[in-house]
Amino acid sequence: MEPIKLTTLAQSSGCAAKLSPSLLNQVLSRLTPMQCDKLLGGFEKSDDALVYQLDGQGDRLLLQTVDFFPPMVDDPYTFGQVAAANALSDIWAMGGAPAVCLNIVCFPSTLDIEILTEILKGGQDKAQEAGAIIAGGHSIVAEAPTYGLSVTGFVERDKLWTNANAQVGDALILTKALGVGIITTAIKGKRASENAADAAIQSMTALNRYASEQARRYTIHAATDVTGFSLLGHGFEMTEASGVTLRIDTQAIPTLEDALLLAEEGYTPGGLHRNREYLKDKVQREREISPFLEDLLYDPQTSGGLLLALPKKEAAEFSAHSGYPIIGEVLPAGEKRIVLV
Repeated sequence: MEPIKLTTLAQSSGCAAKLSPSLLNQVLSRLTPMQCDKLLGGFEKSDDALVYQLDGQGDRLLLQTVDFFPPMVDDPYTFGQVAAANALSDIWAMGGAPAVCLNIVCFPSTLDIEILTEILKGGQDKAQEAGAIIAGGHSIVAEAPTYGLSVTGFVERDKLWTNANAQVGDALILTKALGVGIITTAIKGKRASENAADAAIQSMTALNRYASEQARRYTIHAATDVTGFSLLGHGFEMTEASGVTLRIDTQAIPTLEDALLLAEEGYTPGGLHRNREYLKDKVQREREISPFLEDLLYDPQTSGGLLLALPKKEAAEFSAHSGYPIIGEVLPAGEKRIVLV
């Protein structure tokens, strides 16, 4: 019997399954944020995790996040790895370290239970690599398989990163190449080459732990991870929280193998178009840019890299040592929050 292809069981894949930023903002704007003296950061500035002051722990802070989605690959074990890496990333994007996780599982009753076992094994192995433990969770029966984690981590107050302190003159570093959403869409369409698929999977399963640990040697003013709302979407959140404009050098953007070619062939996920629509009045172009390269800037990334704002001199040193490219700079707030050059 031919193995079940998980991607055929879901209408959308990975972080491309997110609600549109426009719809999400409409909903959140109707809610009154809950107040608590110990809550130091919630969803108001679109940060990656909430920040909570622990009793009797001095300057030690708790970080809490949750993330889950339907499959973007057919192999169950790989799906589990990607989903776990993606959820864990929010803690590293805040400068912290993950510690304890809970599984979140939706699983069709018609599928072989061995598929779920492999998904959970993939998640467990990534948690172990992250230095965290999975100690339980919750499961329900659903039409499409869905998996992710609720993650608790910790950080010292003076080591905390947020998206709200990018400073004029900072340089921007991006730690993973773009194009995951386009390539996984092409995988579903049986068009992606083996090399392109392998590159996307390698990117999605790579933990942001290592980039975060390297970045802690430098003065990080602001940070976020690039996931379903795209580089420009999460960059826009940083500009709103920090009161600045980001100037993106499109020629410096790292791209995954064949991502531009597949964008030209039309393998663009629905989330890409939702991101573009939301940002259409927030982006300024200072030169003509290839529409296919622009697609990558709006492409929803599953388990994408970190976007970091830090002083230019330190950014140059960090980039030279790590190989992560400098993709732009922070400007004073202008008429548009994102400027593409």
